[in-house]
Amino acid sequence: MGQLDDKIALVTGGTSGIGRATAQRFADEGAFVFVTGRRQAELDATVKTLGGNGRGVRGDVSRAEDLEEIFAQIRRHGRGLDVLFANAGGGSFAALPDVTPEHFDETFSINVRGTLFTVQKSLALLNPGASVILAGSTAATSGTAAFGVYAASKAAIRSFARTWAVELADRGIRVNTIVPGPIETEGLRGLAPDEASADALVRQLGDSVPLGRPGRPEEVANAVLFLASDQSSFVTGSELFADGGDEQH
Repeated sequence: MGQLDDKIALVTGGTSGIGRATAQRFADEGAFVFVTGRRQAELDATVKTLGGNGRGVRGDVSRAEDLEEIFAQIRRHGRGLDVLFANAGGGSFAALPDVTPEHFDETFSINVRGTLFTVQKSLALLNPGASVILAGSTAATSGTAAFGVYAASKAAIRSFARTWAVELADRGIRVNTIVPGPIETEGLRGLAPDEASADALVRQLGDSVPLGRPGRPEEVANAVLFLASDQSSFVTGSELFADGGDEQH
């Protein structure tokens, strides 16, 4: 018996890294998982690993028309939504003198606007007692050089979760934030200009963590599962750190 048997879940940005690991974890625990991503090949590959327990919907959460299609497909499925992991996001380095309006708009469009309207569009489909999990980051509180815009966008996510937890409490809907530290993903490695630099970045970040290594996507997925399941039935408006002790260091 799985922790999410007969549940319907949506994982945005679910074709790589933490999103993909979480979609797999949800499916393994008995959920039917809708997965979104912007690249069809990666989306198809992810859904294939879920067997018959998943469906892919190509879309960019920063685009209103794509969100409409994502939720239209869930609506046609006819069973509402029990778990939403608003995971889609991204960022890049830019020190204060180098920040451009384009850099700011791109980061906030997907991380803040995308998350806001993903959750808003889900409201009519969320079943009583549903769990909403937002994707935070230790960057929001740790102060990482050249990562200010990304960190600010994740600070907004922390605020959203606390507000929405109060707004949705009367429906029994819980809203929490998962806060990963340095996790070795394609996204993290992509912050570096080449493979050698990516290896160095991963080592540097891993060395800065009290556990002495970067985390794995599967380790974050396990924490997200806790927030998605009934094991966290009295947890809302909270942040769960999966960071190897980074936040306490």
